[in-house]
Amino acid sequence: HALAMKRYLRWLLIAALVVGYPVLMHYTNVANTPGDGGAGSDNALHARRLGALVATAPIVLLAGLWAWRCSWRYVMLAAVALMCAGLWAVWPFLLQHYGAVYWLQHVGMQLVCAFVFGRTLLEGEVPLCTQFARIVHQQNPMAPEREQYARQVTIAWMLFFIVIAIISTLLFFLTSLATWSTFSNLVTLPLAILMFVVEYCIRVRVFPHVKAAPILDGIRAYMNRGVNSGIKNSRDDNNR
Repeated sequence: HALAMKRYLRWLLIAALVVGYPVLMHYTNVANTPGDGGAGSDNALHARRLGALVATAPIVLLAGLWAWRCSWRYVMLAAVALMCAGLWAVWPFLLQHYGAVYWLQHVGMQLVCAFVFGRTLLEGEVPLCTQFARIVHQQNPMAPEREQYARQVTIAWMLFFIVIAIISTLLFFLTSLATWSTFSNLVTLPLAILMFVVEYCIRVRVFPHVKAAPILDGIRAYMNRGVNSGIKNSRDDNNR
């Protein structure tokens, strides 16, 4: 019961971050746009301060966590401290241009996801969605038509992330910050969910006799396999 509660709270926290962080980013972008009182109003100044903090906080947290887990812990923590000092030095610049940090984070995440899917399409590699499907259905390899379909889904996801990155860039440089923010923070996630739903419906139609499993089940099984493999390798190293 305690383990189930811990798992529930973990997923609740993840959901809160996935939903809450984009909403907070969108607030700082919209509140900073000229409106009642103009861009120099107290509300806009508050939004800029909050925006700069929200934009840089994930970078500092991730760098700190990585440094803490690094074998050269104190050296890397010192480097993180220097990074924080550098951010403080350019804080006035960040107050004016934190939107660019948001854009870099959004586009960077899309390109990383596109790379993760795309690299598995290279010769000699197993497409990522094929790996998910093999784990869920416990078949290696699967039927040729299902292997081909899973490869096409991998291509579709790679293209999806690339297109999102392109649209995000065009909106950021050609429209207002509020317009870009609406797309990146409020539209991107629903589009990804719609992608899941459309792919699921197509898969059920193409393979009506195969028990359909959501791709999230494959991702969860893939991650669990990685965790279990890491635990096993750690135990093997300890036994040597």
